[in-house]
Amino acid sequence: MPLREVTGGGGRRVFLGFVVVYLLAFVVKVDGDVHLWPMPASVSRGSRTLYLSNDLALKTHGSKFSDGSGILKDGFERMVELVRESRSVEGQVHGSDNVLAGLHVVVSSSNDSLYYGVDESYKLSIPATGNSIYGYIEASTVYGALHAFETFSQLCDFNLMTRTIELHGAPWNIIDQPRFSYRGLLIDTSRHYQPLSTIKKVIDAMAYSKLNVLHWHIVDRESFPIEIPSYPKLWNGAYSYSERYTVADAKEIVQYAEKRGINVLAEIDVPGHAISWGIGYPSLWPSANCQEPLDVSNELAFKVIDGILSDFSKIFKFKFVHLGGDEVNTSCWATSSHVNKWLDNHRMNESDAYKYFVLRTQSIAEKHGYEPINWEETFNNFGNKLNPKTVVHNWLGGGVAPAVAAAGLRCIVSNQDKWYLDHLDTTWQDFYMNEPLKNISKPEQQRLILGGEVCMWGETVDASDIEQTIWPRAAAAAERLWTPFEMLAEDPKQVTTRLARFRCLLDRRGVAAAPLAAPGRGVPLGKGACLRQ
Repeated sequence: MPLREVTGGGGRRVFLGFVVVYLLAFVVKVDGDVHLWPMPASVSRGSRTLYLSNDLALKTHGSKFSDGSGILKDGFERMVELVRESRSVEGQVHGSDNVLAGLHVVVSSSNDSLYYGVDESYKLSIPATGNSIYGYIEASTVYGALHAFETFSQLCDFNLMTRTIELHGAPWNIIDQPRFSYRGLLIDTSRHYQPLSTIKKVIDAMAYSKLNVLHWHIVDRESFPIEIPSYPKLWNGAYSYSERYTVADAKEIVQYAEKRGINVLAEIDVPGHAISWGIGYPSLWPSANCQEPLDVSNELAFKVIDGILSDFSKIFKFKFVHLGGDEVNTSCWATSSHVNKWLDNHRMNESDAYKYFVLRTQSIAEKHGYEPINWEETFNNFGNKLNPKTVVHNWLGGGVAPAVAAAGLRCIVSNQDKWYLDHLDTTWQDFYMNEPLKNISKPEQQRLILGGEVCMWGETVDASDIEQTIWPRAAAAAERLWTPFEMLAEDPKQVTTRLARFRCLLDRRGVAAAPLAAPGRGVPLGKGACLRQ
């Protein structure tokens, strides 16, 4: 059956029509025999074992996607390496009726543009018999095909006795698409610098988990590590000469992520969280002794923001930009005489000035082609004045998303009590059970919840511990954001074994994922097999 094209946005909750409805009971029934993570929308399987050819082939006959950029080919080759697990596949497979010769991929769109709401759906089928057996992948876009590769890789096992790669359970028939179009992970490179190689490893693991937005919280009050050609002294606020990202570095991260189907969301957090800006440009501070928020009375502040977003528009192609707006303590505006005079002249109080700063920054972002995302305090303080294209980023509590949707604005859920990775006492079970649509029953309001994001704030993580702090808890949230609601476990105990298998898979792939039994980034509690940790 051809894969029906499903658009982004509202289409994320269409569970591929009657096929999923028909197969839903079966999928739940066989969950104990299906170890995929995240669980696809529909799965059926058999009982036959196939052996992967040592020269697994990629066929694209009938595909409209020319792959001039190499996204499909590179994705296939990465998948093959993952399946091989860096081992020497020495065993010989013989015959044709039990050998999987390759994958035949048909992509119906010729476009390789990665944008918000891009169709990520796919269909993967692997027959059990035939003279020359090929798995078949059908996807609307190349990014759906990449997800199919990841799913396929999780069906394969390396047999240490025969030195061959086996695929158990053929025939397989999988139809899949994400529940939410925004499935994010935040990293913070202001509190601790993260090397490019570390960021790339995070991106790789995001692709394994089918997360699709890297929220790069690049700068904050502690450091300003990125090059801004329009205002080159800004990165004087970096921790050191070497702990910086050039424009070329940032482009490299964006391109690396895009080849894996992941958008990069850049953030500047204004007007608060910006002390580091004044290291290179001290006049951005209200005064030398009172350095935050940015000086609302100084036009240079808005010129600098304009320059940053102009430079960002040449690097970060995602339709959204994050403008922060949280935790703004305006007392420096009141205690700095020249700012206080400006407030009087403009007949504003501090709250008015906060609103003015946020709304003006949103207008600058819109001028550069971006739609703004702001932390929830902006909504809580002046929600009815926000740009109608604003996406409100919930973090403080669980009741904000319903209010945002009721007001007709879009929302991303990251409530700190469940989806903050720096909260080491928050368990993977908490991450799994956090529901973005809680207390939102109207379909038109549900559609305004773009998805969710887990946040890895950087106060206590650097390259030495970031991976085990993120994984496997972020993967627990990834299934919540990918898998149809009706198929999610009502009790996380039901998925413990499957998540443990995925955690062990991450470890085998070189991702330092922590044991499920340990809190936060804990270590193994004793000797034993990976699955028992």
